[in-house]
Amino acid sequence: MAGRDAGQRGGTGRAARPTRAGVTGLRAGDAEEGGAEATGADGGAGAWPASVPALAQVFVGDLADPVLEPDDAHHLARVLRAEPGETVLAADGRGAWRPCRYQAGGSGRAAPVLVPDGDVVTCARPEPLLTVAFVPVKGDRPEWVVQKLTEVGVDRIVVLRSRRSVVRWDRDPSQAPRALGRLQRVAASAAAQSRRPWIPEVAGVLTLAELAATCGPGGLALAEPGGPPPGRAQRAVAVGPEGGWSDDERTGSGLPTVGLGPGVLRAETAAVAVGTLLCALRSGVVRPGAGGAA
Repeated sequence: MAGRDAGQRGGTGRAARPTRAGVTGLRAGDAEEGGAEATGADGGAGAWPASVPALAQVFVGDLADPVLEPDDAHHLARVLRAEPGETVLAADGRGAWRPCRYQAGGSGRAAPVLVPDGDVVTCARPEPLLTVAFVPVKGDRPEWVVQKLTEVGVDRIVVLRSRRSVVRWDRDPSQAPRALGRLQRVAASAAAQSRRPWIPEVAGVLTLAELAATCGPGGLALAEPGGPPPGRAQRAVAVGPEGGWSDDERTGSGLPTVGLGPGVLRAETAAVAVGTLLCALRSGVVRPGAGGAA
């Protein structure tokens, strides 16, 4: 799916179609016609899509034959006003992508198409994989949380239920699948907008105990005022509801805690803040302070 954030799109602008030599990490002759994988000059994983000037990124089912979804075709043609020959990046959501040329639909073709214009590049998934879990709040805040966690680079987003949950998606058997499906679509759109080759997993609705079991021993921490700052070893953090964790959840779970500063953040703000910190620590954009774990 193509990104829909007009504020983000406004900074992209139109870019000249890059040649293969202009795509960082591609080597001429490395891949055969039809989409063989290309690697970086050192033999490692290729560059991420954000390194290539392009009008937009979309997710497709098959990179060898990239077919636009109807919503993406409409967005490119009617919203972005794509012109023939402009570069659109096609990705599979599992780490692979390739540059394509946009071709507008003519009188004999109802929908625009993408024509492959470069080799398939495969990106290594960042390690370690990072998980942020949150308890949903009212309104459209869960969609906002998923959008922002996707943009900053979180790999797994989990919806939790808590004793103090105001919003309970698990009460109606049909509500949780519908809500999770909506969040998965939000994640895909945000991944395209932010030029991520991987679409994050969106899972739920889980209890703290169920989430902890998927993270392994010592893998999950609770966001809690007064806790130590998260460090590079932290791979999963759960953010509580607006009223905070119950005593049983806080102390009975036996889980460690991490703090996000001296103040108290709104639940949705805390989820995005901790996701941003974990991803920045993983990438080396920030380093742990004296009070944080290594």
